[in-house]
Amino acid sequence: MLHDLFPPGIQHALDLAGIFVFATAGALLAVRKNFDVFGICVLALVTALGGGLFRDLVIGAVPPAAFGELSFFVTPLIAAVIVYFLHPEVQRINRAINVFDAAGLGLFCVTGTTKAYEYGLGLTASAALGVATAVGGGVLRDVLANEVPSLLRDREMYAVPALVGATMVALSIAFDGLNGVTTGAAIITTFVLRLLAMRYHWRAPLAWNRRSSVAEEP
Repeated sequence: MLHDLFPPGIQHALDLAGIFVFATAGALLAVRKNFDVFGICVLALVTALGGGLFRDLVIGAVPPAAFGELSFFVTPLIAAVIVYFLHPEVQRINRAINVFDAAGLGLFCVTGTTKAYEYGLGLTASAALGVATAVGGGVLRDVLANEVPSLLRDREMYAVPALVGATMVALSIAFDGLNGVTTGAAIITTFVLRLLAMRYHWRAPLAWNRRSSVAEEP
């Protein structure tokens, strides 16, 4: 379905760009945690490929794309090597990386939703797997790094923009309106929401009647 909207070459390039940015974010966290070179590579791979791997296993797309396409596996390793040697320089452009990360979030929630639907899942399940594709690698990264997953403590609304984008795609499919325009709108909406959340520190609501001034548990 998505291949009908974008030429295969462009789709492949976008996938690699998203994988590279996600891998860079994972490798930077590994550096901050003082992981060794192997740990840096593992965290880069998990962050970049974990969500797509989970999606493919759920829908029965085996072997998963992460193992069927060599470039998908090599790209995170390239990002890990760059961060290993140049992490001070990479850290200085962290804001730019966050921008590209937001773009990858939008792309992956759309591709995850459409691929799940192509494999016969319903619209709700497809949207859920779209969100899992976008944020699943980050959850695995945080667990391995002994951090509270951002999915559970969404300080700057990471999962919510992905949910909005995946829902837009599911509704477009439901009304037979999935095309380049609606797909682009879903990606851009996710991207913009994530940027606004980072800029203004938006977050999902806390428990009812719990004041935001109350200190969070570590």
